[in-house]
Amino acid sequence: MASDDKPAETVMVGNYVEMEAEEGKFKDIKTRLSSFLWHGGSAYDAWFSCASNQVAQVLLTLPYSFSQLGMVSGILFQLFYGLLGSWTAYLISILYVEYRTRKEREKVNFRDHVIQWFEVLDGLLGKHWRNVGLAFNCTFLLFGSVIQLIACASNIYYINDHLDKRTWTYIFGACCATTVFIPSFHNYRIWSFVGLVMTTYTAWYLTIASLLHGQVEGVKHSGPAKLVLYFTGATNILYTFGGHAVTVEIMHAMWKPQKFKAIYLLATLYVLTLTLPSAISVYWAFGDMLLNHSNAFALFPQSPFRDMAFITFGFACTPLYFVWEKAIGMHECKSLCKRALVRLPVVIPIWFLAIIFPFFGPINSTVGSLLVSFTVYIIPALAHIFTFKSASARQNAVEQPPKFVGRWVGSFIINIFIVVWVLIVGFGFGGWASMVNFIHQIDTFGLFTKCYQCPPPMPPPQMVNATAPSPHHHPLGH
Repeated sequence: MASDDKPAETVMVGNYVEMEAEEGKFKDIKTRLSSFLWHGGSAYDAWFSCASNQVAQVLLTLPYSFSQLGMVSGILFQLFYGLLGSWTAYLISILYVEYRTRKEREKVNFRDHVIQWFEVLDGLLGKHWRNVGLAFNCTFLLFGSVIQLIACASNIYYINDHLDKRTWTYIFGACCATTVFIPSFHNYRIWSFVGLVMTTYTAWYLTIASLLHGQVEGVKHSGPAKLVLYFTGATNILYTFGGHAVTVEIMHAMWKPQKFKAIYLLATLYVLTLTLPSAISVYWAFGDMLLNHSNAFALFPQSPFRDMAFITFGFACTPLYFVWEKAIGMHECKSLCKRALVRLPVVIPIWFLAIIFPFFGPINSTVGSLLVSFTVYIIPALAHIFTFKSASARQNAVEQPPKFVGRWVGSFIINIFIVVWVLIVGFGFGGWASMVNFIHQIDTFGLFTKCYQCPPPMPPPQMVNATAPSPHHHPLGH
């Protein structure tokens, strides 16, 4: 019996060891998979986040802006604001590194704390700068989230118009609440990758579909026709290259934040390869029809290729979660579920405002002129000047300005130009034009409108004249 028992014991021990080894391999694979999908802090992650966040839903309104600006002005403004946006992103990155270096010299630990733009302003320039930066940044992020939600509802409506846009906003508001479970931009790896893939697909769908279908019959390209429309279109493009409200959070998620400057420039160059071909080709094909269709999808016939295009949501609301967590003392809480629960109240005003003001396109320009102009362009340029206005601050700066821009003198001249230009053209003329256009949308469609810029409902069958064109007739045909 003993001899029989011994082999049995050996087999059992052997099986246990084998099972333990297999379980160890499974845990190792699970850890690696989690790390690959969830924990992103590389230069590639930052590039995906910057590129997908920079254009996102605005891509669909750029042809609308071209119809307001005309072809030449549309192209020039994209190149110009792309350059200005890259410069101010560079300024923000310089100020972030300066702030973090000073704090780390004071032995401050940021292990469980996400640095944000208003904290950079507070640490470098004091509480008044912090308050101004916080007010503009939070308001911009709030309406940026609203625009993303409106865009999602608008897009899905053109895929399935059995429900109106307002109902889709209700549905997507609930779906977008799931972003409360994403702890920080360090965990946006898959989201930002998918976002950029879909943005790229959407841009090239718009380009190729426009070229294949050609120009609609009797197409007109009369822009620019009115000053109001011209500056409305210009501020929408200013908004396009103003995704800096999440710049500091993306930098903080990086393992090597010093690389951010080159990453943002490369992201902007890539974005231009999406925005220019799509806006040019759609405007070429449809011309003035875009003046009444702020979402370019509205002019394309339904097809599987069009329905695959989609723009993701989530980037703008995450920094708002951080601000709210810090306000109620929950930011450094270890429990993901508790943090997700306390974040939910932030989603409610986003949801509510998207239902009140569903004016996709005009709201972009309004946010661009009144909020982006200060948040993204004016405040960073002024903050850079005031942070390094003294000779000692310039001498002890962590990073010196590049030689090709003229060091400190050249940097300050560029900053002053940006402040003056954006204050006059972006905020002044742009604010006037955007508000006039926005008020016009309210007068025309009303608040809480059920289906903004939707086609009119089909008349009853007995009212349809046999010789009249089909209510489903589309300018491109079927």
